[in-house]
Amino acid sequence: MNHEHQPLDATLLRLKRERDEADRKYNDALTALDRALMREPEFPHPPPAYDEHQITPLNGAWDIVAGWGAPGAGGGLKARLAAFIWRIAGPPLQKQAAFNSLLVDHLNRNAAAHREAQKAIASIVALLRDQVADLLGFHSRLLMFLQQITLYVDTTGRRSEGQALVVNAAVNALAEDLAKRWESMIAREQRYEARVAGIASTHEELRALIGISQQAAMTAKRELERLAATNPPAGPSLSSGVPQTSAFAPALDAYKYVGFENQFRGSQETIRARLESYLPYFANASDVLDVGCGRGEFLDLLQSRGVTARGLDLNHEMVELCRARGLAVEESDAVSYLERLPDAALGGLFAAQVVEHLQPAYLLRVLELAYHKLRPGAPIVLETLNPACWTAFFDSFIRDITHVWPLHPETLRYLVLASGFSSARIEFRSPVPPQDRLQMVAAQDADHADVFNANVEKLNARLFSFLDYAIVGGR
Repeated sequence: MNHEHQPLDATLLRLKRERDEADRKYNDALTALDRALMREPEFPHPPPAYDEHQITPLNGAWDIVAGWGAPGAGGGLKARLAAFIWRIAGPPLQKQAAFNSLLVDHLNRNAAAHREAQKAIASIVALLRDQVADLLGFHSRLLMFLQQITLYVDTTGRRSEGQALVVNAAVNALAEDLAKRWESMIAREQRYEARVAGIASTHEELRALIGISQQAAMTAKRELERLAATNPPAGPSLSSGVPQTSAFAPALDAYKYVGFENQFRGSQETIRARLESYLPYFANASDVLDVGCGRGEFLDLLQSRGVTARGLDLNHEMVELCRARGLAVEESDAVSYLERLPDAALGGLFAAQVVEHLQPAYLLRVLELAYHKLRPGAPIVLETLNPACWTAFFDSFIRDITHVWPLHPETLRYLVLASGFSSARIEFRSPVPPQDRLQMVAAQDADHADVFNANVEKLNARLFSFLDYAIVGGR
C-alpha cells in the first residue's frame, strides 16, 4: 500500500495500529516463552560398580587337573589302575580345564573395560546434569531480559521525546535563519543575472571571433596544401607504398589522428602499462625498431630498461611528440626504412596496432624485409585487434577509419611463418571483462541449463573473448 500522500491523522492512526499490533505479538511471544521454560528432568543414577568378588577365587581354581598329571610308568597294580582311570577321565578333565582357562581370561580382560564403562557413564550423567542446569539458567535469564525490554523502550521513548523538543526548537531557529539567508540570496541572484547577461554578450563576441579564426585557419590550410602540391619536396615520398589518400595522411591533418588516439585508444600512461608485458621479449636485445611507434609509449619503456631502440611513424605530429621527449624517431614508412638497412641490422622488431593499417601486399613486403633485417634469434612482436572477437571488430576495428584489413590470428601467424621465421605463436590479450559477457544460469533444470550454458559459452567465444592478440615470433 502506498502511504506517501496519506493525511497526517491517518498516518498517525496507522502508526498506532502498527505499534499496538507489534505490542500484542511481542506479549504473545513472551507468554509462550514463559510457558515453554524447561524443568529439570529426573536423571538416572549411575550404574552400580562392577562385581569383582569372585575374580580372584576363579583365577586360583580354574585348573582342575593341577597336581594330577599323567600317571607314571610302572608294573604295579596301582599304577595300572591309575593309568586306566586317567585314560577314561583325563581327556574330559583337560577340556574342562582349557574351557576354564579361556573363561577366566575373558573375565579378567573385561573387568577393566567394565570398570571404565561404569566411570564413563557416571561422568556423562554428571555432565548432562550440569549442562541442563546451565541451560535452565540461561532460559531464566533470557526471559528476565525480555521482560525488561518494554520498560527500557518506554524510557528511551521518553528521552527521544525530550530530544525531539530540543530538535524542534533548533529547527525553528534554523528556519528563521534560512528565511533571512533566502532574502539575501534573492538579492545576490539578481546581481548575478545582471552579470550573466554581460557575460553572454561577451560570449557572443568571442564566438564570432572564434568563427573568424577558424575560417582564417581553413583558408591558410588550403593555401599550404596548394603550395605543397605545386612545389613537392625532393627525395622519396614519406608514404612509399602507403596511399596519400588515406585518412590523416597529409601532414596538415596529422594532429587530428593524435586527438583520435588520445580519445579512443587511451592515455599514454594506460598504453604504457599495457605494453609493459612485452618487455621480457626484448630484455637482452639492442637496436630494436618500433614500427608505428605513435606517441612513443613502448620506446619510453625500452629506454627505461637501457635497450637501444628507434621508432618509425608516418604521422608528423606523432613524430614531433616523440622527438620533444628525446626519443629517436623517424618520419618514414616501414618498407622504405627497412630497405635502406643492411641485413641483420636489427635486434628486434615491435609493432603494436599497426598491421591492420596495411594493405596485404604491403604487409607481406614488411614481413619479408623484417626477416632479412633481423639478426638470428631476434624477436618479432606484432600486436593487432582480434577480428575473431566480434566485440573488438564492431566496437574498435570499424571505428578507426585508417584501418585497412582485419587479420585473423591464424592468418597473421601463417604469414609470419611463411615469411621465413622459425617460430610464431599467438598470444591473446585484453580479455573482455566477465561482467560484460553473457552470464550463465543456475542449474535448477539441469538438462535445459546445460544446453543454455553451452550456447552461452559458444556466444562468449565469438562475441566476448579477447580484444587483441599478438604474434610473438623469432628469426
